[in-house]
Amino acid sequence: MILLTRLGAKVRVIAPPAAEPRPEAPAPSSLQELRVAAGGHPAEVLRVNDGDTFEARVHVWPGMQVTTKVRLRGIDAAEFRSQCAEEYRLATAARDALARMLAEGGVTIGRIDFDKYGGRVVANAATRNTPDVSEALLKTGLVRAYDGGRRDGWCGG
Repeated sequence: MILLTRLGAKVRVIAPPAAEPRPEAPAPSSLQELRVAAGGHPAEVLRVNDGDTFEARVHVWPGMQVTTKVRLRGIDAAEFRSQCAEEYRLATAARDALARMLAEGGVTIGRIDFDKYGGRVVANAATRNTPDVSEALLKTGLVRAYDGGRRDGWCGG
């Protein structure tokens, strides 16, 4: 607020003292803090559903949490309601691989969108040691790339 006072023929402007400069936010000291600063939301994994979906309590704001199913962006895993023994084997192996990665801790999700089926979100996920869970699962060969279109079967022929 600026206060104007008249002293004789002069006008003097009295302003509040200059504000103390705000200290800059400290640089992130860990990969987890870096992910959160880049827009990721910390998530507590509650359950791994299959090789491309898990349920989590996501911290969207201090004191605000949302429990949701998270479908990993860009991948498709075999289903447990399988058409053949090989699909079931792949579904089990993919779920177990995802569970091991998420057990690393420091899980964050980002680039969150609504899923086309409702009831879950599509997101990227990272852990303390794995910056892109979808990419890491693709490298295992247990899941395949998926762009949201029609999915092929896992049983061959």
